[in-house]
Amino acid sequence: MFVDRIQVFQNLDEKIKAHRRVFLAGMGGVGKSQIAIEYCYRFQKIYPHIHIIWVHASTRQRFEQAYKDIARRLELPGWNDPAIDTLLLVSEWLNDQEDWLMVLDNADDLDTFFGKPASSVIAYEWTRPFLDYLPRPSHGLMLITTRDNRMSERLAGRHASIIVPLMTPLEAQELLQYQSDRPDSWNDEDSRSLLNALAYIPLAITKAAAFMSQNNLSLTEYLDMFRINDSEIQGLLDEDVGDRRRDSESQNSVIRTWKLSFDIISKQKPRAAEMLSLMAVLDRQGIPKSLLKNDADINVDVMTALGTLQAFSLISVENNGAGYQLHRLVQLATQKWLEMEGTKEKWQEQALVAVARNFPTGEFETWSTCETLLPHAQRVIHYGDMNKRCSKPLSYLLENVACFDRKQGRYDIACTRNLAAFELKKRLFGLEHPASLASMNNLTATYVHQGRWDEAEKLQVQVMETYLRVLKAEHPDTLISMNNLAHTYSCQGRWDEAEKLQVQVMETSLRVLKAEHPDTLMRMDNLARTYSSQSRYSEALELMRKVVALRTKNLGPNHPITLDSIETLRKWSDAWSDAWSDA
Repeated sequence: MFVDRIQVFQNLDEKIKAHRRVFLAGMGGVGKSQIAIEYCYRFQKIYPHIHIIWVHASTRQRFEQAYKDIARRLELPGWNDPAIDTLLLVSEWLNDQEDWLMVLDNADDLDTFFGKPASSVIAYEWTRPFLDYLPRPSHGLMLITTRDNRMSERLAGRHASIIVPLMTPLEAQELLQYQSDRPDSWNDEDSRSLLNALAYIPLAITKAAAFMSQNNLSLTEYLDMFRINDSEIQGLLDEDVGDRRRDSESQNSVIRTWKLSFDIISKQKPRAAEMLSLMAVLDRQGIPKSLLKNDADINVDVMTALGTLQAFSLISVENNGAGYQLHRLVQLATQKWLEMEGTKEKWQEQALVAVARNFPTGEFETWSTCETLLPHAQRVIHYGDMNKRCSKPLSYLLENVACFDRKQGRYDIACTRNLAAFELKKRLFGLEHPASLASMNNLTATYVHQGRWDEAEKLQVQVMETYLRVLKAEHPDTLISMNNLAHTYSCQGRWDEAEKLQVQVMETSLRVLKAEHPDTLMRMDNLARTYSSQSRYSEALELMRKVVALRTKNLGPNHPITLDSIETLRKWSDAWSDAWSDA
């Protein structure tokens, strides 16, 4: 039984009337060849006098053999003469006739048609590209199936191409139900779940039905196997279940069918294969170009590589070109391919390095980028646990993701990642290394947000004392650590201890950085607020007035930071003037 894909056949009827060469393009397993076979049956019923010629075009050898078979069946003069160029013989006959329909099946490899082979024993058969042996577009009709939509653009033009879509839910259900030999176990809900998992890909549906039949499984039992884990899915997709309707030399497992696409891409456009390999070990959705580019890439290389993957229907564009995605089954198939090549771990390592290099430090202005990269970070973080060579980039990625988590209010997961980053850096660099100390600082900031004051204070004292010993009192990192400890004291209402540190930090900043420096002004602001909390109103107002004056001068009166200082000063002035007048 053939499931009638009505919209595809309507498009095919329209285009075959308007163009003499029409392409069926789409990913492997989407049903292009089956549609072509069915079209030939329908065409023959309407035009029984017209020759229908089928040419397997997946390789040079099969293309040549198909032409030899045509010459033999038609008994063309000289067909059995080894001195005759059979390819040219058939091509000239086709150009002399008009009543024929040729199906060029699996014309996937651009090099087969447009590239010249290097050498061959029989020189005349190999010195010209196979494009030269295709009949002229003005004669007969040609229906060409291809995984690579660029083939249609070069041989006929985009207007003559039909992109064969995935099956509709109704078409997919009809196919699965017809091929199921256990109608008693049919379950609509399970069938919908399975078809969704199989992405409505005809080959995947057919192979699933055949596997169930051969192993006497119900839909529910097969779906349970499919849900176990990725390895189980890969195993099911890699099952080579025979199908008499498919070409005897075609692959009968879903993964091996797609591997043909991977192999062609690897040969034609190695950079595209590299990008697909990287995408396979990232999150499968929302993949930005920034993760796929490397330092050696130029824009044209990136665009043609991505264009190749789109032409083979392996990836699709998201958000008006902002990112790319690949279907879960394509991702799993690519991962299986990487395992077969022994390169999966290499690409996992490269994915971790790429995400670590691109993930920002979590500042407000980078939140959009952080949100885009977070799913990829969550995926690649696990690769670092498996590969010790990735410890350094992993430590920095954990740090930056933790900072973003903290600023988003996800304190528990931020703490877990901060701790992991700190342990890695301590092991890699030692406790007194700036990277380890910075990691401790970030961890204490998370503790503060969680209200874990004792743990925060203990670490902050350790960091401050280390900075004082290693970097000395005037170093910016030392001042930051002292300021952080003062903040922890303030949060606990320990105003005298906070004031003592804040005065020391402010005076050092005034001496080393000068009064106009933003860090100095921030520290003056902090001390003014501590004075306010101590009810030392005159000192608080005096210091805040200096802050407002300097920020107005440096940032302008309308800057948000300046406005915040002005508003604080106004509130204090209003509140305390009322209090003083009452007194």
